[in-house]
Amino acid sequence: MQTNKEIAIVWFKKDLRTEDHSALQGALQCSPHVLPLYVMEPDFWKLKDTSKRQFDFLIECLEELNHELSLLGQPLVIRTGKVTEVLETIRKTHKIKGIFSHEETGNLWTYERDLEVGRWCKFHCIPFNEIPQTGVVRRLKDRDGWARNWDSRMSQPLVGKPSNLNQVHGIDSEGIESLKDYSPPIDLCLERQTGGRSKGLVTLDSFLRDRGENYRKAMSSPVTAFDSCSRLSPYIAYGTLSLKEIVQKTKEIYQRMKEEDLANSSKFRNSLNSFKGRLHWHCHFMQKLEDEPTLEHKEMHDAFKGLRSPKPEVFLLDAWKHGQTGFPFVDACMRCLQATGWMNFRMRAMLVSFSSYNLWLHWKETGNHLARLFTDYEPGIHWPQVQMQSGTTGINSIRIYNPVKQGMDQDPTGKFTRRWVPELEMVPDSYLQEPWKWRELSVNNQVNYPEPIVDHLATAKLARQRIWERKKSKEAKQQSGKIMRKHGSRKSSSRDKKPKMTQTTMSLTV
Repeated sequence: MQTNKEIAIVWFKKDLRTEDHSALQGALQCSPHVLPLYVMEPDFWKLKDTSKRQFDFLIECLEELNHELSLLGQPLVIRTGKVTEVLETIRKTHKIKGIFSHEETGNLWTYERDLEVGRWCKFHCIPFNEIPQTGVVRRLKDRDGWARNWDSRMSQPLVGKPSNLNQVHGIDSEGIESLKDYSPPIDLCLERQTGGRSKGLVTLDSFLRDRGENYRKAMSSPVTAFDSCSRLSPYIAYGTLSLKEIVQKTKEIYQRMKEEDLANSSKFRNSLNSFKGRLHWHCHFMQKLEDEPTLEHKEMHDAFKGLRSPKPEVFLLDAWKHGQTGFPFVDACMRCLQATGWMNFRMRAMLVSFSSYNLWLHWKETGNHLARLFTDYEPGIHWPQVQMQSGTTGINSIRIYNPVKQGMDQDPTGKFTRRWVPELEMVPDSYLQEPWKWRELSVNNQVNYPEPIVDHLATAKLARQRIWERKKSKEAKQQSGKIMRKHGSRKSSSRDKKPKMTQTTMSLTV
């Protein structure tokens, strides 16, 4: 039986904070009785791009969010099941004046889920208020002016945390502990980052205070990236920090350094400027999936449909997954990712490049595996990037990373490679990235490491031929133009010139 008590619901998804939370503010303006709701959806955690490391990070975020909301007077209400069924249960006992949430650019499953919630709200004449929380624009007509809009959004004042919340009676919570019953299978990630807003704030502070000084120079190598990159990506992905507060804090520190003219601060300022640029590109790539939600499942460019078999060569796929390809730097990166849940962008791109070009594996299969390994998995960045690094967008340069050269360039002393591939500890530096050339390898029984599973130079050459064969037709070039107009970034050298479309290979794994 429905009571006369009117409530507004804040549906928390990947915005697990109380600070700078526009949906929470909107709900408070709608009704004095606000119900903070999180729905655990078991079917979501059965998807191929989800994992226990992501689930555990989520639980830690929810525990801290629940603590913050409890201090305000109304704990987080936890329910399990389909969102529409949970809302229907609440509707039968309380009058829902409005539902408030932040827009989400998730995978196709969450996209269809949100559409279903919208239909349910419309059927019951309940306002469904979806509020932007990043620079991604819903129902975007074209990219003209997109960058200016991003700057405008990021400059808006931060929304303060409410002073208190009135408790809503008659709606029980299942409790966070009960959610652990829906955890995905065991996924050892012993060096995973810890979830929650407090951890995110500490990480942000340490980056802006000292770790970020060498960001511009050190972000490319896994030897230095773990310390010099911001490591904020999982906190952005789960919304324990808002993108807007990170942008504004970065600009504040940058301006303070500039005004105080601190000695030797120019290098730090340049690094902060680069970091801010990658926050921009974070939304640029998410906009691609927002505009074309099917990119998770189909090639961006029709000319590349059927380029690779959806049924992978099991031996090659397993060797890549388990870091047993015979290419030390590739294997070190994969093993490190398995253990930590994070990897810098260049190495992520190299892993995709190697699987897509040298092993000629389908991007969907390898993309799902990497998605499960990334604690900071963000579908809007991940799938456009996987397609770009696999050569299926039709608008980006074909970038095939040489795994041997990358190891020599990014890990010249072998420190990173030897940590994650200890089988090669005794291999001399000059042979570390090409151990098959070391004569003693074959006679030394203590070295248990596979030979290369492919010829990386020959397979790279063949891959280029295959990709260019698809790109050169007139029809392919015409579609590439359409894709560029829809998804390409805009750049102009002066206000008087017409904006030009540019290709980009940048991303955010900050």
